[in-house]
Amino acid sequence: MYNWLECKFDFEGQRLAESISQISITSFATLGFLLGFLLQDLQITAIIFLAGIAVTALIVLPSWSIYNKNPVQWLPEIPVDKKSE
Repeated sequence: MYNWLECKFDFEGQRLAESISQISITSFATLGFLLGFLLQDLQITAIIFLAGIAVTALIVLPSWSIYNKNPVQWLPEIPVDKKSE
């Protein structure tokens, strides 16, 4: 279960997840506000906004492969000479 919960995002994946979350939450908030305003019902606004947060969490939080397409290439480890320490 730990492997499923571990998020393996590269830097480009983090940028993509951030963009998706901002656009999604803003869209749901705007839609919720407009529908709530037109129908004069605050409950509709809250439900749509909370549904948007839930949908965004399902899209962004799991470690989908789309978020790890550009893995970081780390430099190889340099051996340390114990005599110089």
